[in-house]
Amino acid sequence: MTLERNSLRLGFIALNDCAPLVVAREKGFFEEEGLSVDLSREASWANVRDKVAMGALDGAHMLAPLPLAVNLGLSGEPRKMIAPLSLNLNGSAITVSRALADAMRAADPKAMAGRPRTARALAKVIAARREAGEPPLVFAAVFPFSVHNYELRYWMAQAGIDPDADVRLTAVPPPRMAAKLAAGDIDGFCVGAPWNALAVREGHGEILIFASELWGVGPDKVFGLTQAWAERSPATLRAALRALIRAAAWSDVPDNRRELAAILAHPRYVAAPEEVVASSLLGALPGAPGEEHAAPDYIIYHRYAASFPWRSHAVWFLTQMLRWGQIPAAVDIAATAETTYRPDLYRAAAAELGLPAPVVDEKVEGLHGGSWTLDEATAPIPMGPDAFFDDRPFDAAQPHAYAAGFEITRYRP
Repeated sequence: MTLERNSLRLGFIALNDCAPLVVAREKGFFEEEGLSVDLSREASWANVRDKVAMGALDGAHMLAPLPLAVNLGLSGEPRKMIAPLSLNLNGSAITVSRALADAMRAADPKAMAGRPRTARALAKVIAARREAGEPPLVFAAVFPFSVHNYELRYWMAQAGIDPDADVRLTAVPPPRMAAKLAAGDIDGFCVGAPWNALAVREGHGEILIFASELWGVGPDKVFGLTQAWAERSPATLRAALRALIRAAAWSDVPDNRRELAAILAHPRYVAAPEEVVASSLLGALPGAPGEEHAAPDYIIYHRYAASFPWRSHAVWFLTQMLRWGQIPAAVDIAATAETTYRPDLYRAAAAELGLPAPVVDEKVEGLHGGSWTLDEATAPIPMGPDAFFDDRPFDAAQPHAYAAGFEITRYRP
């Protein structure tokens, strides 16, 4: 099929999970599909959103909830955006300053010694600070409509912390997180790799919990573009998706991870020390001083149907928006997920590559504590543990009941 266009400009943020775009360019997968691709490193997620919306970018590495928020008019001018591909699962973590980690360890040594770490020790520190009349702690996420914001809130609320009342939340671009922590402007953050590892390496931070501990295989980023662009250039989009799927598969081969770290660390991409970039890719992550956390599934690009844009992921994001007051109950969650996440486009590209793909658009999330097999696919697909840290499964068919089922039982000393 003739491509409608051969030259593309795609945006990304300096994070390890931009790997499929970078690898598709650097290893020639775009070129093999007849595409000449210019990658543009952007300063913020707002820049990515606006440039895709106005056509300055043809598509981009994008926060997984962001196309949903744009479609609902919650972030920038309303535009019809779609997500035909997931770029990764996991990859983020919650990090706090060394001073706060020490305070948490003093407040509740048992809670800090266990894995996964709950926010119980943090709740005790917050209560003590409130009693002493001290100002609230400041935590940062990368954007209001991000898995990082929802992970941070979910983790805090499970321990009785109200993230809208007991702490102050702010937004900071990923590459600036470690510096903000070092300067004392924030007390903790949730961000994708490699910026948690950088804060630890520089001696300013301690990683408390990894995304793979919060939700075994939680979604993180997608490839996002406007629906109008997709309708104008269907053959070009399919070629781009094929290249990105092949790049994701290459990125997930263990023997390629060292080379991937060297590629991503380059100044034109993530621009971070190679050993810091490599730490998450190789699954050897720093925790408390002297502690190394083995996390082979810390970031996943292709395994476990990682590239498939599950509508159950979209619905989960929408339930978090509902839970935290970002959308009203009247929003048609199922319709929003269906028009935004496009597994049909993924299936078409995967079929042309001869790769298996799910034949269902959603699944119940959080049912598996261990490995399992997805049989509802064109060929069986090995899947990873997907349990949530609080052992609460999520059924996309009951979003309002799920969102309403969470109440914060405020921690009291």
